[in-house]
Amino acid sequence: MFVDIAKIKIKAGDGGNGAVAFRREKYVASGGPEGGDGGKGGNIVFKVNDNLSTLADFRYKRKYKAPNGEPGQGGNRNGKKGSDLIIEVPRGTVIREVNSGKVMADMSDNNEFIAAKGGRGGWGNSHFSTPTRQTPRFAKSGTPGEEWEVSLELKLLADVGLVGFPNVGKSTFISVVSQAKPIIADYHFTTLTPVLGVVSLGEGSSFVMADIPGLIEGASEGVGLGHEFLRHVERCRLLVHILDAAGSEGRDPIEDFNKINAELVKFNPEMADLPQIVVGNKVDLASDEQLEELEKYFTERGYEYYTMCAPITEGTREIINAVAAKLAELPPIKRYESEDIPAEFFAKNNDGKFNITVSDGIYSVEGEWLLKILQRTDLDDYESLQYFQRVLQSSGIIDALIEKGIQEGDTVEIYDLEFDFVP
Repeated sequence: MFVDIAKIKIKAGDGGNGAVAFRREKYVASGGPEGGDGGKGGNIVFKVNDNLSTLADFRYKRKYKAPNGEPGQGGNRNGKKGSDLIIEVPRGTVIREVNSGKVMADMSDNNEFIAAKGGRGGWGNSHFSTPTRQTPRFAKSGTPGEEWEVSLELKLLADVGLVGFPNVGKSTFISVVSQAKPIIADYHFTTLTPVLGVVSLGEGSSFVMADIPGLIEGASEGVGLGHEFLRHVERCRLLVHILDAAGSEGRDPIEDFNKINAELVKFNPEMADLPQIVVGNKVDLASDEQLEELEKYFTERGYEYYTMCAPITEGTREIINAVAAKLAELPPIKRYESEDIPAEFFAKNNDGKFNITVSDGIYSVEGEWLLKILQRTDLDDYESLQYFQRVLQSSGIIDALIEKGIQEGDTVEIYDLEFDFVP
């Protein structure tokens, strides 16, 4: 079963809680604190597996959760870290956050992607010992792991996409120019899934071609199979548009060409800019008049036009050479850049609510949306910290702290982040 889109929920592990414990030691108040820190929760990690070709596994399992970190223990023993949960996907899978629609990652290379970060482990009470507070009877809880609903969309990594109406000879063409073995028969929608083939041009030189099935008029609106597979055209660097030059099924090849292009643009307007090479197939069934009309029509409109009889490989080598020459001029396969999910989105979808409590002179700020932003903040990066400070200002948290009576130098605690307040 070919499945190229899925929606799943992922949840990283929660951080383990810090421990409250005291050791027994003579002349040390209450034995002295020795509570260990909680372990970090496990991450959700996506990884490419080239042995996978569909997203079918995600039809049956839709929730993924990484293990939590273990709580700290006495004797300053830290809790064990939760192991990462690895999710394998086919190469070319694009991961999006569902609610914002932002691209989180494009799994087109061999780099692993941490989609949800595990929660940080809480500090044990040994961290809170001071000359004036020698027996701290509290520890920090671990922070929750990130939680997302994501969509997975497989967009094939092919240099060349074969497009055209059913039964014009796309499958035959890819079978004779590559090692691909699609089902070939004299009826519509023979090919029910995209077929990839590697076209070799000699030692060390090749390109990937994809047979995109089921494109007919109305495909962008779900007619036929085209709506299911149009997404696989988006990455292609070049389209080879195959026509039935003889009109053997009673259709006009020029009308077919214009209808398919209209469907591509309806699905994604950027496809209007994709370069195309036009190929008239079944020339053995076409009259000289038909062939002359097609060549004139497309050459006058600036297209490279070729003819072939795919079953006997007549004209196929010329087409492959033309495709290779064109690819040499074009940029590499399209990659989707990751996009930041704006802080305003988190605040909006959680009503921007936050809660401030004051205990022992420490001002603690909590809010589900704020935690998501904090988890995405690199605390070692100056610009990232500056961004987080702007979030605190724009969300009204700074004003709320001032209303609570905070003074310069007082401690602000946002989950496991602590800093001195500077107005």
